[in-house]
Amino acid sequence: MSFCSYYLEKKELHFKQPAGTSRGVYTTRTIWLVTLSDGEHQGVGECAPLPDLSCDALPDETYEAKLHHFCQNLCQTGELDTDALRDYPSMLFGLETALLSLRSFHSSLLFDTPFSRGEEGIPINGLVWMGSHDEMLQRLEEKLEKGFRCVKLKIGAIDFEQELDLIRRIRDRFSFHEVELRLDANGAFPYEEALYKLELLSQYAIHSIEQPIKQGQWAYMAELCRESPLPIALDEELIGVNDPEMKAHMLHIIKPRYIILKPSLHGGMIGCREWIAAAREQGIGSWITSALESNIGLNAIAQFASAVYGPHISLPQGLGTGQLFTDNIPLPLTIRGDSLFLR
Repeated sequence: MSFCSYYLEKKELHFKQPAGTSRGVYTTRTIWLVTLSDGEHQGVGECAPLPDLSCDALPDETYEAKLHHFCQNLCQTGELDTDALRDYPSMLFGLETALLSLRSFHSSLLFDTPFSRGEEGIPINGLVWMGSHDEMLQRLEEKLEKGFRCVKLKIGAIDFEQELDLIRRIRDRFSFHEVELRLDANGAFPYEEALYKLELLSQYAIHSIEQPIKQGQWAYMAELCRESPLPIALDEELIGVNDPEMKAHMLHIIKPRYIILKPSLHGGMIGCREWIAAAREQGIGSWITSALESNIGLNAIAQFASAVYGPHISLPQGLGTGQLFTDNIPLPLTIRGDSLFLR
């Protein structure tokens, strides 16, 4: 397949409220929309690197120049150079999406699944961003009122004792039968304190904790996975590990309970399929989440999850970020209760 043209559009999205992580606070989000055209049809994908996190988070001008290069190559050859794109996962994911969109009978329907056809939803977790103790408690209550039964708390930005008190108060009101709690530390715990903090958290029936210590410390993380009373999930640890053999090797060394996959960060769709296959071979669970994309990216990630995990997904995915922006791109995605639907 060859294309007549491509078009890049840089956009800045604005958060409804500041999104706090242990790495800082986001108020805006820069993305690039890639439109491919064959003269009759168009396909759109989203390239959305995260500053200070993505392995391809380059200065804007450099990023855009590189993206132009890959788009030109795609239009000339009709094929994605996946080997060259492995180190640029946000670009790879955007171009994969644009290609699927172009080849689809409807540009927003990328996979033929019950979710994509609007026949069933995907269960998702509610996301509570970091904030003050009272802010986080209020946000949690809002999620529960909306019908969420799995809630993910971002921790590591305020005093740990306050976070522990928040979790204690949640469990005083809601048992683990009523609310499943996931935690995301974003690497905030010093290694020397991590096991002690995990032991304290384990009193409160926590489903899992993401990335308790900073990535790149394989021996320390492996020890925590062996000793922790809480199941540990890897997230940032996977960034930049793009070789299929190295993926399997890392999982064999660290032996986490889960891995959490974001196509924009972890190798696009092709890279995430490799991660899922390697994890399954070693008895490691996984789920897929978005990474603060607009609805263009969120739609692609949700349909990809429905394709790789099959119908009737039971494990909540992390796909609730479509309501974060004041100026999101309209798409027929909607949350009903604790599930995401494509109308």
